[in-house]
Amino acid sequence: MNTASDVRSAHPAAWYALPQPQYLGGNDTQLLRGGDEYFPALIARIDRATHEVWLATYIFHHDTAAEAVAAALARAARRGVRVRVVVDGFGTHKALPQLQRWLDGSGASLVIFRPLERWWNWLQPGQLRRLHTKLCVVDGSFGFVGGINIIDDRNDLNHGLSEAPRLDFAVSLAGPVVAPIEQTVRAMWTRAAFGHDWRAEVASMARSAEPLTQARRLLRRLRILPALPPAEGAEGRPVRAAFVVRDNLRQRRSIERAYIEAIRGAARRVDIVCPYFYPGRAFRRTLIRAARRGVRVRLLLQGKLDYRMAGLAARVLYDELLAEGVQIYEYQAAFLHAKAAVIDDEWATVGSSNIDPLSLLLNLEANVAIHDEGFAGELLHAFETALTQSQQITVAPYQKGAWAVLGRGFVAWAAHWYLRMAGLSGRY
Repeated sequence: MNTASDVRSAHPAAWYALPQPQYLGGNDTQLLRGGDEYFPALIARIDRATHEVWLATYIFHHDTAAEAVAAALARAARRGVRVRVVVDGFGTHKALPQLQRWLDGSGASLVIFRPLERWWNWLQPGQLRRLHTKLCVVDGSFGFVGGINIIDDRNDLNHGLSEAPRLDFAVSLAGPVVAPIEQTVRAMWTRAAFGHDWRAEVASMARSAEPLTQARRLLRRLRILPALPPAEGAEGRPVRAAFVVRDNLRQRRSIERAYIEAIRGAARRVDIVCPYFYPGRAFRRTLIRAARRGVRVRLLLQGKLDYRMAGLAARVLYDELLAEGVQIYEYQAAFLHAKAAVIDDEWATVGSSNIDPLSLLLNLEANVAIHDEGFAGELLHAFETALTQSQQITVAPYQKGAWAVLGRGFVAWAAHWYLRMAGLSGRY
């Protein structure tokens, strides 16, 4: 059986070939609550960068919070830091011209994952598989993982500005776990760069008087370099952490498996916060079995809906879950965007992955799983605080009867055909 020490002593990318989360010790972790904590920490780290910055995000908006991050990236590039940014072509579609202006002339390299430049791009099935991660790595030693896009927490793309910020989390990390995070962001950037620029680059080289020289220059620009060693002093850090991704290559269901295995091992409590909740049968069975054996299972879901279909998808499951003793709360204070969980006293996860078909089967997602009582306790405290601003649901909005059957049937039908359009078949 492979252990974390086996992975660390093997090739730096060996973690990716293994089906289970590979926990590495010696990490520092800090929970960041919302953009008010995340953006200052991110900008401060970028401003101290000396070698390189890699950033991947679904949304990079054009508000003042995003402008501050873009300005930090541009400053870093102008002082000679290698800055590489990859954004999703759908999530950042409307803000892309402004982002390009902010970075123009700085030397920062921006690439688009699955761009939507022409009308027929929208008709390609692969466009349903989006880059949904929120990652940043600075100098190979400091990383950020979470659910926070580069957009003000008080700004909702569908509903405008609000007084209260979204409930959301990210984690700042230092130590050995940063290496797989960096490898992932590099791979995403390279994948987008090849997909967007490759044909133009090849055509240019073919017409060039020095095609070999241009080819070497292209490979130097796109190559995935080995990660820098962890920051000094990492050996004394106690926290064990694993970086877990979901992609459409080797790690297709890794995040879902990490959740299910942790819930199966729960002895006292399972606390999950998630805005888009429509788990498959295996996930639902695991939650129900935990509740049946006496584990307290609490779900914190959206009370203020940003997408009505997402709210319907979750609520058609309430009757089944409530009947088995699962406690359900809906957050009322603001929009909810956090994707996190705490299980028992020491296991926690924070990341970009919702518990729905898009995140678990289609999108590129990334979570960090942490074994540490201190971190789990801090996240649990944030969860408990959010519960005080939530309404407990004791009666399902769709109970047994015609409406329940129709609601469940409609959501199942919509999910089935959405997945079929994306090229997936089988039961979810």
